[in-house]
Amino acid sequence: MKSNSIAKLAAVLPLLVAGQAGHAQNAGRHFDSVTRRDGQLEVHTSDGSYVIKPYSAGIVETTFVPNGEQLDPASHAVVLAPANVRTTLVTKLNSIEYATPGIVVTITKSPFQISYAYKGKRLVAEKHGYIKVRDDVATGSKDINKGEARELEGIEFALDKDEALYGAGERAVGMNRRGHRFTLYNKAHYGYDDKSEQMGYAIPMALSSKMYAIHFDNPQTGYLDFDSKKNDSLTYETIGGRKTYQVIAGDSWEDVVGNYTSLTGKQPLPPRWAFGNFAMRFGYRNEAVARDTVNKFIADDIPLDAIVFDLFWFGKEIKGTMGNLAWDKDSFPNPTGMIADFQKKGVQTVVITEPFILDTSGKWKEAVEQKVLGTDAAGAPLAYDFYFGHTGLIDIFGKPGKDWFWNIYKGLRQQGVTGVWGDLGEPEVHPTAMRHATSSADQVHNIYGHQWAKLVAEGYQQDFPNERPFILMRAGYSGTQRYGIIPWSGDVDRSWGGLQAQPEISLQMGMQGTGYMHSDLGGFANPVLDNELYTRWLQYGVFQPIFRPHAQDEVPPEPVYREDRTKALAREAIRLRYRLLPYNYTLGFDNNQKGLPLMRPMLYEEPGNAKVRAMSSTYLWGKDFLVTPVLKQGATTADVYFPARSAWFDFYSGERHAGGATESVKLSDDHVPVYVRAGAFIPMVKVVQTTRDYSTKQLELHYYHDASVGAGAGKLYDDDGATAQAYEQGKYELLHFASKLQGRSLTLRIASEVGKQYERPERSIALQVHNVTAHPSLVRVEGKPVIFVWDEAAKVLNIQLPASNQPARSVVVTL
Repeated sequence: MKSNSIAKLAAVLPLLVAGQAGHAQNAGRHFDSVTRRDGQLEVHTSDGSYVIKPYSAGIVETTFVPNGEQLDPASHAVVLAPANVRTTLVTKLNSIEYATPGIVVTITKSPFQISYAYKGKRLVAEKHGYIKVRDDVATGSKDINKGEARELEGIEFALDKDEALYGAGERAVGMNRRGHRFTLYNKAHYGYDDKSEQMGYAIPMALSSKMYAIHFDNPQTGYLDFDSKKNDSLTYETIGGRKTYQVIAGDSWEDVVGNYTSLTGKQPLPPRWAFGNFAMRFGYRNEAVARDTVNKFIADDIPLDAIVFDLFWFGKEIKGTMGNLAWDKDSFPNPTGMIADFQKKGVQTVVITEPFILDTSGKWKEAVEQKVLGTDAAGAPLAYDFYFGHTGLIDIFGKPGKDWFWNIYKGLRQQGVTGVWGDLGEPEVHPTAMRHATSSADQVHNIYGHQWAKLVAEGYQQDFPNERPFILMRAGYSGTQRYGIIPWSGDVDRSWGGLQAQPEISLQMGMQGTGYMHSDLGGFANPVLDNELYTRWLQYGVFQPIFRPHAQDEVPPEPVYREDRTKALAREAIRLRYRLLPYNYTLGFDNNQKGLPLMRPMLYEEPGNAKVRAMSSTYLWGKDFLVTPVLKQGATTADVYFPARSAWFDFYSGERHAGGATESVKLSDDHVPVYVRAGAFIPMVKVVQTTRDYSTKQLELHYYHDASVGAGAGKLYDDDGATAQAYEQGKYELLHFASKLQGRSLTLRIASEVGKQYERPERSIALQVHNVTAHPSLVRVEGKPVIFVWDEAAKVLNIQLPASNQPARSVVVTL
């Protein structure tokens, strides 16, 4: 959203407000029979049938099909093919147990109930199962739908009294979301502060502190009630569609989220430049301003990898031009030349697009003639007013709209544009009366952004198959991560409250498969000049998935336009981001391969610790960094909880902190508190102006030694940073790091694994072993004694490994 005026749109946006009165439809439900066929179990009851299908040992799907309805097998979320899972069926007097090697589904005959357990631990049970609930205010904008009542279909589960709940997509209500009733309707929240109940990414999914998840496999609008009535109930309600859910379990949070992302798709590894710094604002109004901005970054020695153009690239005014989707020749007389010049400097070009075509735009007539737009019931383009003008909406569910939109993107890519920014994709205003090629607006509203990302991803696969797309969007659905979406948290207010909401949003979304959720660094909405806020937000941004300051331009978001002290602190943060590229890029690889979030809640570290269930003030960046953002104005200290399984070292001072305790630490203005796990390997490189010049041929490798760690491990993933599916094609290198401590002997090993299509580079390594408290008596590299430098004050041992292309190297330190 681009103006405070847009907040007024809330009055006409579709909103679900259901009544609290409900009545169970299964009071008389009773068990009839059970049939086992085609790798699934069919349970027949008096009012319908349950179809129970295992996908793996940790994933089981249950669908209820009411009498008179047909099973709908289509899912927009699931891509995993059910495996040939070994199952057993045991019939008892009043129950049936259907078991995989992990999950046991128990069907109690009377009173009828379905419950789930994992490896002997009870997870969850249907409470009333399939129900119907009266919806007192129907879905839709009040100017189109007059609010006639209708029934919602739902599924209700019983909760333990003490379990915490997470999920429901993008919200800012606190880490433990139990007690809230969430609307499942993607909706922008312009200028939100520390709280937001409804945002652009509604995911019909609940995760429990008992380490399981339930994903409701239906994109239609509805609600997810996390026990708002305080009756120990989890309830999913929808206007219609599938009554399907998957129960997902595992031995750890890594397993649970890994299983979910196996079910709905893993995120492709983005291009390496996505891990760099962005120049972005609302907006660069002409070519001269854009060129000047890029040149300022270079002159100020601040790394930069991309410049992002907001809507002024296709129009001089905010209103009346949306839908032009072509460079404004007055403001940008030579876009291809400008883009090529940026490329020569290692800077990529990204442009905004929206799915709205105004009737005042240059594309309106073409869109109407080619049947690109959503229609009314009579099949005519449905046009309506919103902030930017009188508009239609591209129907990306039909082939004409999909092809038309992709041709726009294809043309931009051919001009040199390497990144897609899709804005307003909830969609921002989406009348209930609109019809799409496949369904009504309310049936597909929540998957509009999902389909949009799919359109771009599939277009790249078809026309630019060797390239990794960059797709920045703020709305999506379960599984949208598989299309490579880089989601951001919308138009957050430039305020301390806005900053405070960000760790929760990213942590929650990472648990729901969307590992690259991030914020407009510094905040977007309102012309607030607060240098402390800006600095602290950027310092936090070093340890969030994407580093991208963005804001309304009354107060510039780019550090090159800030006063000297603020610029210097921002430069320091950005340069650290670039030094950490090997570690961060490896996090992207782990996300791609295992579904691991880049930002991880403390639950990952201590799933059984009730004290960390609601914690977002401190989190893990990957496995080995512990980060506490500074979220309060004028703060001089911060409370940091150090997880119990490790000791932790201050990244800046080297000070050791024992695990299992909360400490009040003194704050510095030049960084936020950051700690490294004992036994961790942290690969780093020297700063480069752009990731185009990134190389691991001269590597800095930091090992955090501690007497409590008998063995440690780490890795570094590398490829060319650009080729799609480089790992799968064998175009990669993996460096594996290992440590072993025996008595006074510390052995460090580095082993290089390369794919069949990759040549191992000749590499030198500047090895730093931290927390070496006394002068080592001997250091041997490949069995030979070498010269080393021990910094007594910093307690750091420095060892230089000369350039070599050997697949394995070893260092033995006699302490």
